[in-house]
Amino acid sequence: MQKITFLLLVIGCINWAVAECTESGMQFYPTQKEISLNPMFIIQGYAESQKTVNSFENRKVYLVSETGDRIQLRLQEMFKGQFQLTQAIFYTTSSLEPNTTYFLTYENQTEAETIEMIKYYDNKEEKVYWTTSDQHHVDPLTNSLSIAFEKTEVFQYGCGPEAYASFAITNKPKAEIWYKTEVKEVGATTTSLYYITPWFEKLHVGHDMCSGAFTFTPTATYKVRFTPMNIDGKSLPTTDWIAFTSPFMKDELTKQN
Repeated sequence: MQKITFLLLVIGCINWAVAECTESGMQFYPTQKEISLNPMFIIQGYAESQKTVNSFENRKVYLVSETGDRIQLRLQEMFKGQFQLTQAIFYTTSSLEPNTTYFLTYENQTEAETIEMIKYYDNKEEKVYWTTSDQHHVDPLTNSLSIAFEKTEVFQYGCGPEAYASFAITNKPKAEIWYKTEVKEVGATTTSLYYITPWFEKLHVGHDMCSGAFTFTPTATYKVRFTPMNIDGKSLPTTDWIAFTSPFMKDELTKQN
């Protein structure tokens, strides 16, 4: 009877995970549609879509205008998340034309990749696109922006935990901001790096049940620092290192109490 119960629990867990976690997915930044003439772009792949992102090391990516003009994007960096995420960082090889709409496209683009590039904007299905202003650069960020540690949390789900350290952002402008995030386990020699974006005006360093840029061991201590930047890649000075303990350490203490 115990074996049957255990088997039913496992089957239920698998079904629930499949329902909640898709097998692939792409995200494209900037999320705002208006860009300058010299922007930066981030293309992020989840799970099976990481193969697409990895292919950019030997594959061209373009912006194509409505009139057919093509601008190649230059791959600047690639970052491998610690849990089923990979992202590629691009800049344009030349300035874009003002007041022009550009669509994203890949060399030898597959049908599946084309489907992943259909997104919802204002409740409509549209291709991934951006429209330029007549400005060479967006406004720079102000030094008044600050980031402070808030708390760590773990949420246990049926087939995996969500764990993160959250950081409050103050004096944040309305403009879209990306945060180049470096996480290091104290005592380790390697540093993990990934670009993250705010969620409900906070930075969440960690992972959800399905994926994430950073993972934690239960009893380790970590430190993190952030480099805020605008969508043209112009950054503020990097913050000091901020220390925090593994979210799972707090979770274990909660269980014991």
